[in-house]
Amino acid sequence: MAVKSNSFSTKRDLSVKNLTYKIFHLPTLETQGYNVSKLPYSIRILLENLLRHEDGRIVTTSDIETLSKWDGKHTSEKEIAYMPARVLLQDFTGVPAVVDLAAMRGAVKRMKGNTEKINPLIPSELVIDHSVQVDQFGTDSAFMFNAEMEFKRNVERYKLLRWGQKAFRNFSVVPPDTGICHQVNLEYLARVVETREQNGEVTAFPDSLLGTDSHTTMVNGLGVFGWGVGGIEAEAVMLGQPYFMLTPEVIGVKLTGELAEGATATDLVLTVTQILRKKGVVGKIVEYFGEGIAKLALADRATISNMSPEYGATMGFFPVDEETLKYLRLTGRTDDFVRVVETYCKEQGLFWSEDQPEPLYSDTLEVNMSTIEPCIAGPKRPQDRVLLKNIKDSFRKSLTAAPAERGFGLKEDDLLKNIHVRQDGTSFDIHNGSVAIAAITSCTNTSNPSVLIAAGLLAKKAVEKYGLKSKPWVKTSLAPGSQAVMDYLKEAGVIEPLEKLKFNLVGFGCTTCIGNSGPLGREHFVGNREGESGRGCSTKRQQELRRTNQPTC
Repeated sequence: MAVKSNSFSTKRDLSVKNLTYKIFHLPTLETQGYNVSKLPYSIRILLENLLRHEDGRIVTTSDIETLSKWDGKHTSEKEIAYMPARVLLQDFTGVPAVVDLAAMRGAVKRMKGNTEKINPLIPSELVIDHSVQVDQFGTDSAFMFNAEMEFKRNVERYKLLRWGQKAFRNFSVVPPDTGICHQVNLEYLARVVETREQNGEVTAFPDSLLGTDSHTTMVNGLGVFGWGVGGIEAEAVMLGQPYFMLTPEVIGVKLTGELAEGATATDLVLTVTQILRKKGVVGKIVEYFGEGIAKLALADRATISNMSPEYGATMGFFPVDEETLKYLRLTGRTDDFVRVVETYCKEQGLFWSEDQPEPLYSDTLEVNMSTIEPCIAGPKRPQDRVLLKNIKDSFRKSLTAAPAERGFGLKEDDLLKNIHVRQDGTSFDIHNGSVAIAAITSCTNTSNPSVLIAAGLLAKKAVEKYGLKSKPWVKTSLAPGSQAVMDYLKEAGVIEPLEKLKFNLVGFGCTTCIGNSGPLGREHFVGNREGESGRGCSTKRQQELRRTNQPTC
């Protein structure tokens, strides 16, 4: 291990209650002529990372000095070495990493070496959340049935992961049917401030990570520094290698006002996404500031941060503040844990409050939250925004789009043509544009209690006032991001109306968003187009329909 340097003499003691931690004190740089208090909070965290890992070889005095002088306008083309505190994996991308570690152990064993030396060098946590599929829905037994099918399909993978958890140090697995990795990260795994014994000393430092899922950025809403990368980069970091990156630009988004009644975090995030895509923030860090962030609950911030990949930014960062501490207490972190987070962040100048000076950014823009209108995403991409009042026109336009846009074009008259469907002995007519899948899911939504309770209240009012029922051919599902969601939905009294509309629990994990909505096969739809009855189209008929740019049966 390289000898650690301390060229800027920033190493200090921090006492919290009856414990003492070593820290690399950012305000000390102020006494040496560096205006750290004007840096964006995200850059301050990156600067602390360099101070703590300075070794004269991978991280040099020059690297630290350059970043300390960051002004947002003249970013260095020289790469800097970022060393995350941990790695977050999900099962699709995490299993290959475990296989590679196992292969390395196999090679060492063949060379008669000590296989125990092959381990991740930094904590790596894998959440199994991408393997559940919606096979059964609309019944009380759906969750158990889908869970059993998941285990049957993935038994070999799960045996491998169980072996890996026992065999490797610094590697842990969150079991299936627990939740989506990003929400589990928010509610349970995130430290905000990490404390770790190193060379006989307990050091405190900001929590940071790289994840193998693009929406790793959700945890930025909690003030945790990190984003999604590819599997190769994540494996390299697991094995102790730094992640090399160019000094980033930071775009400041000033939030003012507060959301009006009837507007949700989803409306806000779709508006912000549209603004930032127009601005152009690819490869840049977006950092939120201004008095408006005090009006946002932690879950709303996480919703905005989660959409970073959709607006193209590396991160969507919110600094630690009182709302962060409130959320940590809400999710069961101990008082001692929260005290360390608060004391450390305030000592390091990483704690935001309205009386703090406004940081210097590469560029800034302002979003007045009071002007946000209700809207939805779509019709084709999650980053597209359609105002609620324009849904009908947008939907019809999408259905009748030209072949180049849709793959096949429909004439206006085609919207009225029916498809005859037979299900469970009953016949139905559906037409082009009918809903086939309705899912309450996605990490963007299921991390946000206000949005989910709103869905439950809507279901409750629709059932009580209008006697609403789901159409028999619609595949409905409720796939929350964590088990805590079901608890608060039950407490709010909205589970029963959701289940009356067949939004029964189908699993805890990623489902429809990644194509795991399950089949729409003959168990759901049997029939032919335009009133023809029977067991379904023949292969020849389906090919004929495709050739003439018509929807298949």
